[in-house]
Amino acid sequence: MLPQLLIKCLQIIKTQYQIIIYLLGALLGKSLTDWDDEEPVNKPYQKLQVDELPVIETLPRLDYRQLLVEYEQQHGKPLKPIKRHANTKTTVPDVLTCPQCQAPSAYVYANNGGKGQYQCKVCRCRFNHRSRFAKQVVFRCPHCLKTLEKIKERKDYHIHKCKNDDCSFYQANLRRMTPQEKEQFQHAPHAFKVRYIFREFLFDFKPLAPSSPIKTKVDVSRLSVSSHTLGLINYANSVALIIKPFVDRFPYELSGSFCGDETYIRVKGRWHYLFFMFDAVKKVVLSYRVSPNRDTWAAIRAIDDVLKKLPSIPEDLSLVVDGNPIYLLAQHFFAQHGISFDVHQVIGLTNEDPVSEEYRPLKQIIERFNRTFKGNYRPTHGFGAEEGSVSFVTLFVAYFNFLRPHSALEKRVPVVIPALERLPHMPARWAKLIAMAQEMLAQQAAS
Repeated sequence: MLPQLLIKCLQIIKTQYQIIIYLLGALLGKSLTDWDDEEPVNKPYQKLQVDELPVIETLPRLDYRQLLVEYEQQHGKPLKPIKRHANTKTTVPDVLTCPQCQAPSAYVYANNGGKGQYQCKVCRCRFNHRSRFAKQVVFRCPHCLKTLEKIKERKDYHIHKCKNDDCSFYQANLRRMTPQEKEQFQHAPHAFKVRYIFREFLFDFKPLAPSSPIKTKVDVSRLSVSSHTLGLINYANSVALIIKPFVDRFPYELSGSFCGDETYIRVKGRWHYLFFMFDAVKKVVLSYRVSPNRDTWAAIRAIDDVLKKLPSIPEDLSLVVDGNPIYLLAQHFFAQHGISFDVHQVIGLTNEDPVSEEYRPLKQIIERFNRTFKGNYRPTHGFGAEEGSVSFVTLFVAYFNFLRPHSALEKRVPVVIPALERLPHMPARWAKLIAMAQEMLAQQAAS
């Protein structure tokens, strides 16, 4: 009886499958044969390439009032405003000012018969509505020194391109092409990256800026329980907000061997990205950013967490990361703010280049750390709110840095605090760590 029932069920499933295929074919305009024989399209794509930094030219800014004083001292008489003819057809708007020295419209000529070009009588600057002096800086190609042209505006950055056909960078890329690539380039030039490109970031973010403490929803200091009981209670969100400034501002003794990687964490049913930055020698977690996106902005903030923990930025500072280009873009962002460091990218699972071969051991260290985190995170099955994910990661990092013995450190914790070592068990150490974090917040509030 049972085998016959199984055969009948399989026949029903096969019939339903054929009906589904037929309906899909009718909806999509494909026959059954086309649907069964169709294979996924495998098109090659152009990987993101990050070029070197451009030559950044800071444009001069003059003061017309100072220039008027200098003119009078040099010529013995003041520079008079422009006397315009009453019957002229060319006018200068009253609100117009010189973009270089800010001289008012009384000192501005209509320079080309009302066709949009003006000239300042004070500083002799010629300009129009697209004047380069409207910018703070000018970006030039490092290979040919031609001014870059802005070609696209994205949410977080502008894209500038060198369009000089004689640029050595452009010509060298053309020469490297095979005959087949050159033929394809004639028909689809957009499929190749041959010109110099620079991304100007628009983040409203100041590197190395201190962050303000966040007040907790639950005042742990007012709970009428013993410190031992507090160490056993799960006030995760409130305790995490107290612990976070302590973890972020602790005066760590760092080695200078830093590595970074991303892993996954589930929030509200969706995958988020967790950016870890790690001292590979001291085994100290320096950054632990949770972000819904795996983008340059998240990489910038993660690297900034590391830089803020350094007493000074060394000249030979370097980070070991994977092949994601967001770290190279982050490197460019910090370079625009005068902060320089090297990025070593370990690509793939095998050492196919000298950089990967040299720095893979550091990359493997943080990958082992990621597995340790996953072992603690897996029982949570994700989080229903972003606040919960951040709180969990914060408490894990506090536990890893200050409370968890590490086998590579001869069973010592990465950051040794004598006041915690003397305590007999983990709940007491947690309670003491929370108390120390509260004391630090109180001292900062008083100062």
